[in-house]
Amino acid sequence: MAGPVFTLDSSPKIDGDGRITFYVFICALISATGGLMFGYDIGISGGVTAMDDFLEKFFPAVYARKLRTHENNYCKFNSQRLQAFTSSLYLAAMVATFLAAWVCKKYGRRPTMRAASLFFLGGVALTAGAVNLPMLIIGRILLGLGVGFANQVPCNSLSL
Repeated sequence: MAGPVFTLDSSPKIDGDGRITFYVFICALISATGGLMFGYDIGISGGVTAMDDFLEKFFPAVYARKLRTHENNYCKFNSQRLQAFTSSLYLAAMVATFLAAWVCKKYGRRPTMRAASLFFLGGVALTAGAVNLPMLIIGRILLGLGVGFANQVPCNSLSL
């Protein structure tokens, strides 16, 4: 791990003109918002898993337990299937980030973002048209792959 660097010259050396242009600002803004995908999904999946219609269709046992339990939410939502639904996106995103680093290094940022877009499209199509739990979880895994690939590019952009 590199330590701090001290110099005797107090004037900073800048390569180039060092201005913050509109283009630089937009690039930094887009790159910095890459992590918002996780927070957005946490809010959405948390709200959806509390909806009665969703629970009744995909998790009927959890829905029945919710109706007859008068305890806290931990006891109501204690289901491995529901946990698989929630965590599948995050686990896929974690694994995809490692793969995306290699893809981004070998092929560049644009093909990596195109792959992320394809994963997002496939995941959205599956989750929107889901008729059973496996279809829903596979869609969430594809969305996780998209998040992993899309989050890799802002990291590389910020390090430039």
